[in-house]
Amino acid sequence: MIQSTQCGNNTLLTWQYSPTDLTPAWFEPSFWQQQDKIYAQKTGRATTWFFKHDELKAVLRHYWRGGLVGKILQDQYLNLGIKRSRVYREFMLLCQLHQQGFNVPTPVAACFSQAGLIYRADIITQAITGADSLLDRLQIKALTQDEIIKIAQCIADFHNAGVFHADLNINNILFDDKGEIFLIDFDRGQLKPPAQSWQQANINRLLRSFNKQAKRLSCFYWTEQDWALFISHYQKNIKKA
Repeated sequence: MIQSTQCGNNTLLTWQYSPTDLTPAWFEPSFWQQQDKIYAQKTGRATTWFFKHDELKAVLRHYWRGGLVGKILQDQYLNLGIKRSRVYREFMLLCQLHQQGFNVPTPVAACFSQAGLIYRADIITQAITGADSLLDRLQIKALTQDEIIKIAQCIADFHNAGVFHADLNINNILFDDKGEIFLIDFDRGQLKPPAQSWQQANINRLLRSFNKQAKRLSCFYWTEQDWALFISHYQKNIKKA
């Protein structure tokens, strides 16, 4: 499914939907800036770049470490081989989920850059049309009951298929321009046998995300009743492992 092409110290990961003119330069924000093809960027712990090339609208994300380790090593990872790298695993998972029809960003390509015992990495995915994160939406208005039910159904469908999202939070749940629900950022995600333990851990993480933003933001349209509706429909649709 995945093809790898060596370009100096870089290994490009591609698949059947990858552009034929792909080069290592695609993974450098400056390459797109010099061509005036950056049309948006999103800042947080790191910057995510949105660029347009011909008919492709895409998102470029560099891998950064989090937590205390990230303050020291930043974007450096121990090189144990490309197939054990986080970028290879995420790219493979996205390819699998896309082929199975799940609402995930379409993978474009990835880059594994090695320097001895260290590697750095980047991934490019197609931009989701009209993407609006759940976090952003809840700062403007409350969700309808139908929207809450769609989110619950989406997460239940992923869980029923054994898809573990390592960072299920309201910034990684998106609406597209048609109101469909997508999950993004599958770094450290896995396919595993469905089990109540990890599924409940995912749900608990999502609840912490709601509670964190409710305390942080002055305008945040989410209530305990909304959560109760979400849980009710999630539990109705989740298969007993």
